[in-house]
Amino acid sequence: MNTTPSDFLSRIADDRRRRVETMKLATPAHVLRQRLAAPRPAGRLERALRRPTPADSLRMVCEIKRASPSRGVLRAEIDARALATLYERGGATAISIVTEPDHFRGEIAWIDAVRPLVSLPVLLKDFVIDSYQILDAAVRGADAVLLLAALLSETQLQRLIADARLLGLDCLVEVHELSELRIAVRAGATLIGINNRDLRTFEVRLETSIELLPHVPPLVTAVSESGLSTPADLGRLRSTRCDAVLIGEAFMTSADPAVTLATLAAAARG
Repeated sequence: MNTTPSDFLSRIADDRRRRVETMKLATPAHVLRQRLAAPRPAGRLERALRRPTPADSLRMVCEIKRASPSRGVLRAEIDARALATLYERGGATAISIVTEPDHFRGEIAWIDAVRPLVSLPVLLKDFVIDSYQILDAAVRGADAVLLLAALLSETQLQRLIADARLLGLDCLVEVHELSELRIAVRAGATLIGINNRDLRTFEVRLETSIELLPHVPPLVTAVSESGLSTPADLGRLRSTRCDAVLIGEAFMTSADPAVTLATLAAAARG
């Protein structure tokens, strides 16, 4: 594959900027702010995902995701409401919804559809490059947004984390290597997602989480993401300081997501 991570992320970021500018024209920020409910304190996702002791179950973030650049279409027909309800009944700790439209074929309306149905924290997963996206997420009732350390500078991370907290949202800051982890912590991240997928090759290595987890500060909540599909994967992570796992493709490609969730939830409990 000839696409470098910077090319890949730059292309997505450019697409997001164009769409965000269109969103701003259709619904300016001052109009969105008029729709804001009274903000709740931030920390809902972080508190839910924190594992009190190594003897406790791994927390599970179950994802709704139609497609990915590396795998193509995972599940062409998505009933976000039914999946969210299934996840909540099956023991999920939180629900992640991939809303990026151009490369992941997500839909922002899934947040609106799911939020009234579940009591679990909802993470909006997109390529956030503008505070407007955080404001929009807050208006829709999301509890948290994803920020990518590979896409944003330390200053940008600081600003977006601060903006999110003012609106009562958490930020799951995603990293893939030690330098990104250090930048994220300096920027104020208290919820770190370790992406096991290398954007240079799209190779997935669980060892990425195993190697980086010891470097996550004690008071920071740690989530392992990507490529987690078997009870053995979760078994390895239970013995580390990992707090939670984010799983999407295993459910999206399963003939019976409920059975897959039951199997993985049992492994998370140990």
